[in-house]
Amino acid sequence: MSAFEVQPLPAEVREGSIARFACKITANPPAIITWEVNRTTLPIAMDRITALPSGVLQIYGVQQKDAGNYRCVATTVANRRKSAEATLTVIPASTLKPFHKPAIIAGPQNITASLHQTVIFECIATGNPKPIVSWSRLDHKSIDVFNTRVLGNGNLMISDVKVQHSGIYICRATIPGTRNFTTAMATLVVLAPPSFVEWPESLTRPRAGTARFACQAEGIPAPKMSWLKNGRKIHSNGRIKMYNSKLVINQIIPEDDAIYQCMAENSQGSILSRARLTVVLSEDRPSAPCNVHAETMSSSAILLAWERPLYNSDKVIAYSVHYMKAEGLNNEEYQVVIGNDTTHYIIDDLEPASNYTFYIVAYMPMGASQMSDHVTQHTLEDVPLRAPEISLTSRSPTDILISWLPIPAKYRRGQVISFRLSFRLSTESTIQVLELPGTTYEYLLGGLKPDSIYLVRITAATRIGWGEASLWTSHRTPKATSVKAPKSPELRLEPLNCTTITVSWQQDLEDTAAIQGYKLYYKEEGQQENGPILLEASDLTHTISGLGCKRWPSSTKTKSLLILSCGDGVLPPTLNVRDKEP
Repeated sequence: MSAFEVQPLPAEVREGSIARFACKITANPPAIITWEVNRTTLPIAMDRITALPSGVLQIYGVQQKDAGNYRCVATTVANRRKSAEATLTVIPASTLKPFHKPAIIAGPQNITASLHQTVIFECIATGNPKPIVSWSRLDHKSIDVFNTRVLGNGNLMISDVKVQHSGIYICRATIPGTRNFTTAMATLVVLAPPSFVEWPESLTRPRAGTARFACQAEGIPAPKMSWLKNGRKIHSNGRIKMYNSKLVINQIIPEDDAIYQCMAENSQGSILSRARLTVVLSEDRPSAPCNVHAETMSSSAILLAWERPLYNSDKVIAYSVHYMKAEGLNNEEYQVVIGNDTTHYIIDDLEPASNYTFYIVAYMPMGASQMSDHVTQHTLEDVPLRAPEISLTSRSPTDILISWLPIPAKYRRGQVISFRLSFRLSTESTIQVLELPGTTYEYLLGGLKPDSIYLVRITAATRIGWGEASLWTSHRTPKATSVKAPKSPELRLEPLNCTTITVSWQQDLEDTAAIQGYKLYYKEEGQQENGPILLEASDLTHTISGLGCKRWPSSTKTKSLLILSCGDGVLPPTLNVRDKEP
């Protein structure tokens, strides 16, 4: 049994009003809460006193004799723990009883419960005259009178809760004979284990056919659906796909003949339903195409060739060519159907610098052959489809730090071996060019003119050649000043979750420049820059939230600009951080 999380607190209550004490403790199994006053068991048989199982004590119509020291006692089979004492002081009632609007001093709280549990919504109201407490549902459905009763002067208890009890409950306190009322509301969520609303049915299908199993379940929270084959979990591949709760098996092979199980699971439990797939084999089906081989034609095309089946080749009416990426999981399988008058085919919609796996199936009127042997072939590299996105900052009035991120694989189209930086003054036409290794992702241009606009662009190259250059990006170097500029802070970025990062920095103790404050800028890859966020000179950390979780793994660029009493300082280098996976 843990220590008390909530203990009763001292209270001063006017005579005739309501006193309330609360305590909370965690135990397994749950502890039974009883109450003592002046270290003697409190009699709760009287109508004025209500002790809720949740650990709340309510005393209505408080009298002078109710004054004393109250504490709760938590008891389990193995342990017993007593809370600290809290004093109830009763203030004598006033002879005048002015009108008071109704007020709910302890309203209902949101509750999440499992099936068949008992839940209690608390509601204590004060006012003069004494208000009447009533309950309703926000959706106007009637409250289940068979499983519901009122405890004390307004607490709602629902026994043996079911899914239909879920909803928003409203406590309303009304002064009798008036329109003066107030309300409080809370939500009840009833958790339920999964139950099937659609079951998979057994199927019989021919070789190379398609089988579709449907399965749907409901529960709270919504159940996660998965599929098993002969008791082992299925993972999507080129032929087998799972769409929501459906299982689709394409190009059926004899090995697909099995028991398939649909499993629905949530925090409340799991259930299984099963169905059989029977694969029918034709005795005179053709044998598989043989001697399959592939030849690379270009960065996007591969020639696939094969020989006709050795058995029943005269009955072949068509071939189907199947291909998919060889690396990675859940790759899509593509299929092309061609006539029986050819034994070669060029697939020309492939990605550069990628491995692909191919196989062939022969068809006849009564069925299909087995799959041919699989072959894997690699497409050639190509020039990059786009250039990196660059970021420009200055550390001093005479330099520009150029930084960039790796090109995404689908645009890289091979291994980048070189980068080419081009830069010039905006007022001049002479372009200077630098070539850097493909493993470099930043470069510091030095010896530049202060307070001048420079234009910079970048190009990437694979072994095949150079791709297109990026657009010119402009940057003005800072002004030269006689006032000592502060050193740029060294930023540290820590992702807290998929939408939030913390930026922190330290001021250099040897830096004598007068810092007035900070400006914080940040941007997500491919997005516009956000900021500035104005911070005090004493601020050395800031949390940025609301970032694009769905774009993970996106890169977030952050930079900080010092503000001096005489003007802005110089920018530190841009830092990149990858958000944590959701």
